[in-house]
Amino acid sequence: MPNSRSQRRHKTGQEARRRELVSRSLQSVQHCLADQDFGTAYAHYLLVLNLAPELKKDVKETFQFTLFKWAEELDSLARIQDLFDCYEHALELFPDDEVICNSMGEHLFRMGFRDEAAAYFHKAVKLNPDFPDAKENFYRVANWVVERWHFIMLNDTNRNLLYQKAIQNAVHSGYRSVLDIGTGTGILSMFAKTAGASSVYACELSKTMYELAREVLVANGLDGDIRLLHVKSPDLEIPKHIPERVSLVITETVDSGLFGEGIVESLIHAWEHLLLPPKPIGGEVGVQNYGRVIPAGATIWGMAVECKEIRRHHRVGVKEIAGVCLPDVLEFHSPTYTPVNSDETVEPYTTEKLSRIPGGYKPLTDHFQVLTVDFNNLQELKSFASHKPSKINIPLVKEGILDAIIVWFTLQLDDEHSLSTSPSEETCWEQAVYPVQGLVDYSVKSGDSVMMEISCQDCYLRLQDVSLVTSDNGMDVERNFQEKNSEAELCSALAGLQTANKLERVRQDCMLESTEIALLNNLSYHECFKIAISNVLSTLSLREQSQSMDVNSDSNELHPEKIQNKNLESFDPLYVLDVSEGFSILPLIAGKFGPVKVYSSVEKDQHQKALVLLSEANRFPKETLEFWLGHLQDENMVLQRPKSDKLWSIIILDVIETSGLIQQDVMEKAAISRCLLHSGGKIFPQHVKMYGMLVESQSLVLETAVQGKDPTLGFNIAPFINQFKVPFRVFLDLSTLPYVPLSKSVELLRVDLMNPYLNESRREVKVQICKSGQVTGIPFWYHVHLEEDTYLDTSSESSHWKQAAVVLDEPIPVRQGDELVLSVQYHKSNVSITVRL
Repeated sequence: MPNSRSQRRHKTGQEARRRELVSRSLQSVQHCLADQDFGTAYAHYLLVLNLAPELKKDVKETFQFTLFKWAEELDSLARIQDLFDCYEHALELFPDDEVICNSMGEHLFRMGFRDEAAAYFHKAVKLNPDFPDAKENFYRVANWVVERWHFIMLNDTNRNLLYQKAIQNAVHSGYRSVLDIGTGTGILSMFAKTAGASSVYACELSKTMYELAREVLVANGLDGDIRLLHVKSPDLEIPKHIPERVSLVITETVDSGLFGEGIVESLIHAWEHLLLPPKPIGGEVGVQNYGRVIPAGATIWGMAVECKEIRRHHRVGVKEIAGVCLPDVLEFHSPTYTPVNSDETVEPYTTEKLSRIPGGYKPLTDHFQVLTVDFNNLQELKSFASHKPSKINIPLVKEGILDAIIVWFTLQLDDEHSLSTSPSEETCWEQAVYPVQGLVDYSVKSGDSVMMEISCQDCYLRLQDVSLVTSDNGMDVERNFQEKNSEAELCSALAGLQTANKLERVRQDCMLESTEIALLNNLSYHECFKIAISNVLSTLSLREQSQSMDVNSDSNELHPEKIQNKNLESFDPLYVLDVSEGFSILPLIAGKFGPVKVYSSVEKDQHQKALVLLSEANRFPKETLEFWLGHLQDENMVLQRPKSDKLWSIIILDVIETSGLIQQDVMEKAAISRCLLHSGGKIFPQHVKMYGMLVESQSLVLETAVQGKDPTLGFNIAPFINQFKVPFRVFLDLSTLPYVPLSKSVELLRVDLMNPYLNESRREVKVQICKSGQVTGIPFWYHVHLEEDTYLDTSSESSHWKQAAVVLDEPIPVRQGDELVLSVQYHKSNVSITVRL
């Protein structure tokens, strides 16, 4: 009994000390928070919650606040490991806290860890499906980690069937040990196992896709039969990862240009380290001692085309934009343009679904063979990287403008089965587009020929050094017979006179994104801004002039002649700040309405040099243009006053992403901007109206989610990959999207940057059905209002913006005359739309 009492006293004493320590630590937390010493406060909280876990519910909110503030400090100090350690400790204490999971994901995403970020966002959404911040973060990152082509590819029944048949043939022929390189969802591995393969290995580099494949294999009862490896194939080793060499490699690591996903390099490694040697020609019938690859080979095809849509995204076709002359010495190129001798590794092509490109395309040549490749020939694969470039000469059969070489391929899976990615085929693949750039003249006629250099390097097929050979003399000629109108000639001449001595007529190249080139070609965009900028600056200039003039003391009226004769240069300049995304000449357009001081937020050195050259060519005073980020210690302070005693007259913001969505954090930027405006100053755009309509579109459905088991030949894949579907389809072009309109367009939302009290976080819109069908989506676009009557339509033919669409989880059957109600919610620059009858 004495011992029992002693133990009770000891426990009572321990409990009292624990309570006292917890109490003191909580008091220390409050003192530290008052002093903004978040690191110490966080340490005290860890102690409190480890000693008294029963307090978790009571201190949860202040703990989160402390964690986030301390994480911000660690982030600013680049103490990245300490930051993640803090979050790991927090998640040990609150493993099911969606807010902490979401915040952890945001830090990971900003640092480039997309797979890891996706996992935390996904967990946050599972914990709370109605958490809007986590949903939006997950939707954004899902497009990165599970690219949309996965859904399109898995819905391509023909592609899946051809691969299944080729794999079955190989396994039934005796190739029974299989390695699937780049397994994705694991469908090719499952084809091999169900065909009778004795051992199947599958490797996948993406952490997200690896986890997804693991779930798929479990759901299909094959997790014990297929060994899934989270590793890049060139890092596979025997016997570390697989016990011995395999007889069959299956892969579909091909992109629209065939080689862009590294299939040549991965197969060279496989033949040297993972595959049995290839069967010799004329060898014995048995295959158990030999290796093989599916696909067996490929033929790449090409065609020269004229295409206005490709042209406007890769070549600036104007010499004057809203009064700003473009000198001949400045040449803009898209990222696909790389000089022949350049060491820079860039993807030399873009991709397009040519069957759906706006305006279509015109073939200028017959289709021609670019090259062939045998994936079962190691020496041939090795030769691709070492061979010198070869030249081919292709006759032109039609007159037109040479805009691009388009490329597709025929993938030979085995002797019986092949699939084509031709633009004339209904396939999940897009085509590779090699825009032609750097010629003096792009006009061609029948009988001419186009010459190009073909090489395979840096994992890419390259078509470069494109030139034209005339039918007249058989010589390579760079011609420029395009007529110029007199205004463009005058602009070019003036620019040449101004810059000849200073620049010595040395050409300056400037690389722009394709959307930035399309923007420069969008003349209506710049003309609208010119009108709106002129209206604001003229009003403010007159007001400033009036305030500085003598006022008649008798009549109390202004003297108009004094206003007219006053030298404008004597007035203080008006300040214009352009913080729109990417390369923009809007500051130069504003600079033409002097006296104006314009600030550009472009960051890239070559972009700044291009703007300086344009400024000099258009005879701007040197002090007119400045680069605002050069004045800042912190890029987050971009919206600040140019001087302590000056305010901005105009602030230009980007509200719409080129993808078709509203820019993130735009309302926060607008709130800051309103505080920094001169009286009478404006934010451009002042407001944005969002329009949409109800449509039936099977294409939207197939491009957003896998449609059951049928396209995947009975395998249960859809529920797992569809976890990564998003309700928005972005980068759409409504002019070529296959759809049936079921209603007229209606205004869905108004976002006002100048008058936030006009904004609604939620509104309901009634829509009348004008045609019976099934509603599968709601495409939407915007009118970007610089002024009430001056706006830009993001769905116009000349727009550099694309459109987007909400895709419904389930189609809604409707009949003509029905009325649907759309509930539109706007939260932190994110829009969600739900539909009900």
